[in-house]
Amino acid sequence: MEIIKAIIFGIIEGITEWLPISSTGHMIILNDFIHLSVSDDFYKLFEVVIQLGAILAVVLLYFKTIFPFGFGKKKEDTIETFNLWGKILVACIPAAIIGILFDDWLDEHLYNSIVVSLMLIIYGVLFIVIENKSIDKSKVKSVKDITYKQAMLVGVFQLLALIPGTSRSGATIIGGLLLGLSRSVAAEFTFFLAIPVMAGASLLKLLKYILKVGLLFTSTEIITLIVGCLFAFIVSIIVIKFLLEYIRKHDFKVFGYYRIVLGIIVLLYFFILK
Repeated sequence: MEIIKAIIFGIIEGITEWLPISSTGHMIILNDFIHLSVSDDFYKLFEVVIQLGAILAVVLLYFKTIFPFGFGKKKEDTIETFNLWGKILVACIPAAIIGILFDDWLDEHLYNSIVVSLMLIIYGVLFIVIENKSIDKSKVKSVKDITYKQAMLVGVFQLLALIPGTSRSGATIIGGLLLGLSRSVAAEFTFFLAIPVMAGASLLKLLKYILKVGLLFTSTEIITLIVGCLFAFIVSIIVIKFLLEYIRKHDFKVFGYYRIVLGIIVLLYFFILK
């Protein structure tokens, strides 16, 4: 039964990590309905480390783009790749600083279904408003054309994702659209930002878990982590390809409507039914 639960968590993570609908929000809600039979400390570790499977999907799909050597790359191509990583790291600075300083406070005060549902609704409305006012005024048509200033500002928008229910991809995509990035460029840059951000978050949670509990994992916990990461990886590959194909012909408004409907359902559930 725990393996089946881990599969479900992995599938939800793989879907929601890349679509702008909040993976953390869905994981919190899912845990209210399908509760893993693990300690609270391990679950906090699990819901972050499971993202490593999603990261590996990006690395696999974009390995040629993000790896500076090989694949017949010329010197200027290698320099361009290092330049891309410079922009990625610059964009990660704001979230890295605030995330490390306030990680425990955020966990204690904001990780609940009410905050999640409100953020789902608020950012759903923002997606619809921004898309209605934006008739493809984007000037940046390629990731390599993003400036360091734009990268830093996208990183500032990424700070919003520290509030669960906001969606890291949602916050950075909204920021990218407002800064003049095309939908595909905003989405791809979001994928790249996920690599250091999610790897760093996983490492931070793992270190905190080790310091508090030690390196004592039961066989069930190890299997749960492996299965969750594996399914997050498989589903992420499918979802990333789907999203890139989808936004070539459609805008993000459908995700805005989805967020609003889900947020209202969650609010009704916790205020009326629970």
